[in-house]
Amino acid sequence: MRLRTALCSAVSTLSALALLSACSSGSTSASAGDAPLVGVDYPRSDTDFWNSYIKYTPDYGKKLGLSLKTTNSQNDVAKLTANAQTFISQGVKGIAMAPQDTAAIAPTLAQLESKKIPVVTVDTRPDTGNVYMVVRADNRAYGEKACQYLGTKLDGKGKVVMLEGGLDSINGRDRTEAFNDCMKKNYPGIKVFGEATNWDGAVAAQKLQTDLTAHPDIKGVYMEASFALSGTLQVLKQKGLLVDPKDRKHVFVVSNDGIPEELKSIAAGKIDATVSQPADLYAKYALFYLKAAIDGKTFKPGKTDHDSTIIKVRDGVLEDQLSAPLVTSDGGTYGGVPSVKSDDESLWGNNLG
Repeated sequence: MRLRTALCSAVSTLSALALLSACSSGSTSASAGDAPLVGVDYPRSDTDFWNSYIKYTPDYGKKLGLSLKTTNSQNDVAKLTANAQTFISQGVKGIAMAPQDTAAIAPTLAQLESKKIPVVTVDTRPDTGNVYMVVRADNRAYGEKACQYLGTKLDGKGKVVMLEGGLDSINGRDRTEAFNDCMKKNYPGIKVFGEATNWDGAVAAQKLQTDLTAHPDIKGVYMEASFALSGTLQVLKQKGLLVDPKDRKHVFVVSNDGIPEELKSIAAGKIDATVSQPADLYAKYALFYLKAAIDGKTFKPGKTDHDSTIIKVRDGVLEDQLSAPLVTSDGGTYGGVPSVKSDDESLWGNNLG
């Protein structure tokens, strides 16, 4: 009887220890699960650039100790607004978004500000309203770099087509205005055919085909993003213009994004240059600044420790302008603009794995 009682007592003690251990483990897990919850809205998933951004985001979230809730607004500001409401209901401590309609997002930003939920916008800058930080490269520089490259290659004369993005976006406006301003100032002998495409590859291809039919002497194309890459190559091939850069029929093409397919196309002589928009750094610094906001940190205009410059756009809006190099086959300098070679290992498009 005494042995049985002792055994029961021992079992009870072991059970209590096991329960205590389980409770301790649960507490540790809860502590690990206390990572700040943030929302990330992906603007679209129908381009290689944004799919790369989507791929990078979870990894940087883990490295920064953040817990992520994600949505996809599919290039629709109404969906982005609804997704923001979902994030609010989930109790997020901050939101990263890339509004493609930079005017229509203002009411949502105002609501988030009233709830003291910091916002970091990626790639785009809202026309009005406050955000904690804009993570973006200098989009006017994109247009200027494309202009200097084409102006140099065409010896300051001829015709080029600019396949514009969406002019409801600050990015589309910045790239378009900068390209036009640069051409007028530096290469007045070049005529620019500006074509609105709303970031739609099919529209871009159709308008390029129309322009080449009406003006077969067109010698340059500026695509404001890689959305137009496939269609542009197809049109040039149909017209017998997809030829080696040394061929007199070659049409010089400059793109914008730095996706792997662009880098391969430069190496193959199908296109000539791109501006590498840093998809990896967009993901990294969007989350970096969200964490900084949650931690109560503040920033001022000036140079950063990651080869960029923070500028003050207006009261309530700072913008970290990340580096975005011109990429060419030879790494030369064009119109005073240096470039890196398309096989440079520093380019994110060469390191997707």
